Amino acid sequence: MAEAQKRSSPTTLKRRQRFHPKRDVRPAVLAKANRLVLWVAALIGLTFLAIIILPAVL
Repeated sequence: MAEAQKRSSPTTLKRRQRFHPKRDVRPAVLAKANRLVLWVAALIGLTFLAIIILPAVL
């Protein structure tokens, strides 16, 4: 038990990151990126379905 406490000293533990307005990404930018990711994922999914369905129909 004492060994585990020695290993996890305060210097080795990561400090909690504080919010820095100039450096951090704004929520609006994250929302836009999320929309882009969802749009691309939907496009890939629909393309995949089209590739499977079209040869079966034709």
